[in-house]
Amino acid sequence: MRKDWAGFGVDLHLEIPTGGGRRRGLEEALRQAVRDGRLPRGTRLPSTRSLAAELGLSRGTVIAAYDQLVAEGYLATRPGSATEVADVSPTTPPPPSRPSPALSDDLRLPSGPFPTPGHDLRPPSGPSGAPLHDLRPGQPDVSAFPARAWLRATRHVLSTAPAEIFGPCDPRGRIELRTALADYLGRTRGVITTPDLIVVTTGFVQMLNLLVQVIEGPIATEEPGHDFYREVLRRAGRESVPLPVDGLGAQVDALTGAVAAAVVTPAHQYPMGVPLHPARRCALREWGGLVVEDDYDGEFRYDRQPVGAFQGTAPDRVVYVGTTSESLAPALRLGWMAVPPSLIGPVAEAKLHADAHTEVLGQLVLARLIETHDYDRHIRAARLRYRRRRDLLLARLGPGPGQPLPGVALPGVAAGLRALLLLPEAGPTEGELLAECERRGIALRAASPLWRGDGPGGLLIGYAAPSERAYPHALEALARALAGT
Repeated sequence: MRKDWAGFGVDLHLEIPTGGGRRRGLEEALRQAVRDGRLPRGTRLPSTRSLAAELGLSRGTVIAAYDQLVAEGYLATRPGSATEVADVSPTTPPPPSRPSPALSDDLRLPSGPFPTPGHDLRPPSGPSGAPLHDLRPGQPDVSAFPARAWLRATRHVLSTAPAEIFGPCDPRGRIELRTALADYLGRTRGVITTPDLIVVTTGFVQMLNLLVQVIEGPIATEEPGHDFYREVLRRAGRESVPLPVDGLGAQVDALTGAVAAAVVTPAHQYPMGVPLHPARRCALREWGGLVVEDDYDGEFRYDRQPVGAFQGTAPDRVVYVGTTSESLAPALRLGWMAVPPSLIGPVAEAKLHADAHTEVLGQLVLARLIETHDYDRHIRAARLRYRRRRDLLLARLGPGPGQPLPGVALPGVAAGLRALLLLPEAGPTEGELLAECERRGIALRAASPLWRGDGPGGLLIGYAAPSERAYPHALEALARALAGT
């Protein structure tokens, strides 16, 4: 049973065994998190009351688990303060921290203080150049950007960082951010990596372009899937092989030995929204090629148990990628990839020759946000906000009295920032509905381009983009467009 809790604004992904009782399962999950370093020394745990509420357990069960781990030396308590992780050395060896044969000497710096694209969206229709109702997928509510926390972190960085931050940077990125990311991704998504195996980039497009430089052979992408990524591969002169998707996720058995790599979305398939079935996760792990895991909205799950990163099951064969484009803002241009040891050298060299390194100040500010848990707090607030919006969308457009267009389907909305609305066979057509939305000043995108061939008609609706005040009006405008076609 997968659970995740958050105390003092901190998320942690836990794998709680289903057998042996709840208390014993919680003990083992926390014990393992301490052992493998996802809960480092000094981390404050939530109160027993809040953890019990997060996990749906009794408070007595949590108290007993804490007491047991204190007795074993994994946790420590002091009167008047929170329970903390004790000084326990991890027993699970991490991946090699510096694969020197693959990372050439000329990529290393002298010792010092640091050892979604909107290409095919409907055109704007408002008088100011912006759509009247912005329901474009792939972007968050930028009006909710944590400006105060970002400003605090920026002031801290500029007042405390050494002058060296304005000089050359390791092509992999600042060690401060790579260290913070290794801890955060391990704690919240179950990613197994080290700072030396992380490369900071400007986003998913650059990550894909870097990977095609170090991978030879065809690359499979999900069908349906993000058409923009297929276009990136085409422009790079690489063959994109379709990987069919059904109700259980990507059909892994379609991957052959001729395919060098597969770009997949196992936690929440884009756009169908299904998680990859456990049996297929096992098959993907046994497949011999490289897996590129796009965890594009792994932090935003609502009413199902969270699915941990696939990378944690095969860190030597999976490239895990993520960005701040949906969690914070696309304008930051910050992304990261956790790379297998065998690829870190070639990827770092490709990054060096692409743009030397990603902008430094933003890296250090993001690292500070993660270290102070301001990033966790922002994610938790955003998760609640987007869940309310998802619920409003289902209530207004889903089956039931007052449904504007009977027969539509809304699959895979247990997580993410967008909803796929599939149209009934009886109509209206996708083109008719897009024209009506454009007439009403509603910006969204067609679903059919996500299929290589003839896909079902539909709309991809981004319910995160509008501000809190604007969202109800945008949703109502879409409902009227559906009813009016």
